[in-house]
Amino acid sequence: MENKTDTIPIWTIGYGSRSIVEFIEVLQQYKIAYLIDVRSVPHSGYKPEFSKKPLANEVEQHGIRYVYMGDLLGGKPDDETCYVNGIVDYEKVKNAEFFQRGIERLRTAFSQQQRVALMCSEEKPEHCRRSKLKSFAMIF
Repeated sequence: MENKTDTIPIWTIGYGSRSIVEFIEVLQQYKIAYLIDVRSVPHSGYKPEFSKKPLANEVEQHGIRYVYMGDLLGGKPDDETCYVNGIVDYEKVKNAEFFQRGIERLRTAFSQQQRVALMCSEEKPEHCRRSKLKSFAMIF
């Protein structure tokens, strides 16, 4: 039987008040190979270095692959059937084909024991309902 303490988890990271240097240092500390951006809108007016293109360039300079998956796992889906009265219905998201496709990609990364971090903008992503939705969906 496999020892669960040897299993590489899928991490979640937010940038919040971190600088880009601090953010990269955390990724390097955990030897992250793939930064999975799950923001629906990968743009930051407040911190432009965390917008999609500059962020991708920065992490890739440090040997980390940037993968945008906000279209599959973001908190504001493009699919209008996922909304009720203009508010996201996470039960509908959980059952949507695009979301399941994103979760399957994460399952594959986990089964291959890739060093993956899901990225959002929250400083403390453990309080984010999107990360909770994903973690319930990813119980393998």
